[in-house]
Amino acid sequence: MNKAILVGNLTRDPELRNTPSGVPVCTFTLAINRRFTNQQGVREADFIPVVVWRQQAEVCARYLSKGRKCAVVGTIQTRTYDAQDGSKRYVTEVVAEDVEFLGSPGQGGGRSMEDVPPPPEPASFTPKATGFTPEAEDDELPF
Repeated sequence: MNKAILVGNLTRDPELRNTPSGVPVCTFTLAINRRFTNQQGVREADFIPVVVWRQQAEVCARYLSKGRKCAVVGTIQTRTYDAQDGSKRYVTEVVAEDVEFLGSPGQGGGRSMEDVPPPPEPASFTPKATGFTPEAEDDELPF
């Protein structure tokens, strides 16, 4: 099983590119604090590269920015390429399946609320003819 769940802050603004065939791809790096401090009492961080594809890439590029906290669920992948000097390079990154924006856009260098669309209107609740009522008195509850 290959599943990674990460929560951290963006180290810089995301980069949006398109493949030669026109598929959007967004890359960014998450800084994730370790649980424990080192011998000097400093909490270290890991810097994990993340890749997001297609429509979700465009959304990430639009609404994420440096310092913004987000959660990423994805898979860890390693790829290789040949550098200009002829050496083989290895890259390990998380390919995101789901990205969840955490905190408000104003926190941690995020963009202003003007850039974020309003949340959808809540669906109105209408009790059905099954006899269910949305509110019950405390003495009516079986526990």
